[in-house]
Amino acid sequence: MKSPFTYKHTAPQITAEKQPAIFLLHGMGSNEADLPQLVTEFEKTHHIFSLRGPIVFKPGYAFFTTDAEDKPDHDIFDKVVTYIQSFIDEAIEEFDLNLEHIYVLGFSQGAVLAQTLALTMGGVLSGVVALSGYLPDFVKDEYRKHPVAHLNIFISHGDYDYVIPSQLSLESKNYFEAQGANVVFKTYKDGHGVTQENLRDLIVFLKEN
Repeated sequence: MKSPFTYKHTAPQITAEKQPAIFLLHGMGSNEADLPQLVTEFEKTHHIFSLRGPIVFKPGYAFFTTDAEDKPDHDIFDKVVTYIQSFIDEAIEEFDLNLEHIYVLGFSQGAVLAQTLALTMGGVLSGVVALSGYLPDFVKDEYRKHPVAHLNIFISHGDYDYVIPSQLSLESKNYFEAQGANVVFKTYKDGHGVTQENLRDLIVFLKEN
């Protein structure tokens, strides 16, 4: 891989001609070691790529910075979306991945990017898991978007999220449904995190789709 990203990769133990993959995108202040714990059930069957955000944001890293209104810095966001798309495309080619089973899972900042990639990568992705995120307005208004009617999308949020209001996930759910995507939407009695119930639901989603 020639990508500029630092990342963690685990290869499946079960051999097959073409194998599925899950790409993980962490939240602000975290790193590539955070999200693999959510998908341990898939380690034997899937390639798992966990990317590290390129920006130092103690105690960890971030994929993009935000402006005074806590919205993504447009220029930086545009670049990181392009880089992640290139990473996924390169991984598909290098590891001969199964094009019918390419998934992106993100939390917080990662969920913002995962929802954006759902629109920008078109038929490349099979499914998206967006935990506690939102879809930026400028992505809806300005980005070149691909059809998403084939996509299965899992969107979840904590009812008491103090970082990103849960209403924003509801708006994402409504937006993607209007575009024809198959959306599973869940809320939990939690803040900005992933409960055990949330984890069980996303694992069921991935297994079924």
